Formats: sequence, structure tokens, C-alpha cells
Amino acid sequence: MTKEIIYKYKWPLLFSTLYFLAFCLYFISIRDFEFLWYIVMMIFFFGLVLGTIKYTKLTNTTIWGLSIWGLLHMAGGSLPVGDSVLYAWKIFPLLDRGGEFYILKFDQVVHAFGFAVATLVMFEIISPRWRGSKGLLSFVIFLSGMGLGALNEIVEFAAVLVFPATGVGGYFNTGLDLVFNAVGATLMALGLYLWKK
Repeated sequence: MTKEIIYKYKWPLLFSTLYFLAFCLYFISIRDFEFLWYIVMMIFFFGLVLGTIKYTKLTNTTIWGLSIWGLLHMAGGSLPVGDSVLYAWKIFPLLDRGGEFYILKFDQVVHAFGFAVATLVMFEIISPRWRGSKGLLSFVIFLSGMGLGALNEIVEFAAVLVFPATGVGGYFNTGLDLVFNAVGATLMALGLYLWKK
């Protein structure tokens, strides 16, 4: 990573580094190895984004979006709310069938936001090289955002296999995560389509 890239993205990089360090220390202090796993994964993906940024040319806005998404994820798994953590916070009872089937939770909002940002990333990578119609581009970036959402669920599944106790949740949680990934990807793809028109 060159000095020019560091300078261009210095504020989101500084912001991300500070909260990564703070949450690393916190998770080590409470011996929460599940979230240390997520931090390792996030560092890997942030490294991948920054290592390829001279080719992808992501905007500062998109890097800020990724950084804020990371912060929401770390906060969601650690900040106490009632007898659980922020991720489990039930914001509003739009649909409540008991157990894990509850809409709207903080976790779902973070999934929608995060995969809207992931869809924006794919737009910024694909659109400069795109020669087809804007409608097809919107569909491709939607599918790309959904693919990244599926990859996220595989990472969560890996955590379930590696760690004896996780806060990942079961079948309904995975299904709702995918639904809210789709909500975020759809809103971003549609918004970019309308903006480009």
C-alpha cells in the first residue's frame, strides 16, 4: 500500500485501526475467542480491500461504509443490552413468531446496511469495466452482493464448527440474515440504477 493510498484513506483507516485495537483488547480480556475469530476475518478482508485498492479505486465513501459496518459488527457482539448483547436487541416488533423468528432486530439492520455497502463495493469494481445495459449491471451487482452475503454465512458457519458456544443462532437466524442481506443488496442496486438513470 503506497503513501498516496494511506493519505487518501487516512481517516477511515485511523478510525478502523482504533476500534479494531479497542475491541481486540476487550475480547481478549473477556476471553471471547469467537469474536477474535471475526476480527481475524475482518482484518483479512480489510487487507484484501486495501491491497487491491489501486485496481478497484474504491471511493472514500465506500471505505467509510466498510469501516462503519465493521464497527457495527464489533459493537453488536460486545455491547451489553439487557441480558444479552446489542445484536439481539429487538428494535420493533414488525413480525414476532417467537424464538429466533423476530423482525426487526439490530442484527438484521446491520446485515441490510452491510450488504448494501458490499453491493456498492461491487458496483465500484464492475461499473467502470461494464459495457452492457444499466439494468443488467444492477442485477449483476445485486447478485454479487448476495454472493458476498452467502460467504458471510459460511464464515459464521465455520465459527459454529470451530467454537463450542457461539451467538450465531440457528436456521431461522441464518434465513433472516440472508433475507436482510437481500434487502440491503436490493435497495443499493435499485438506488444506483435510479441514480445512474
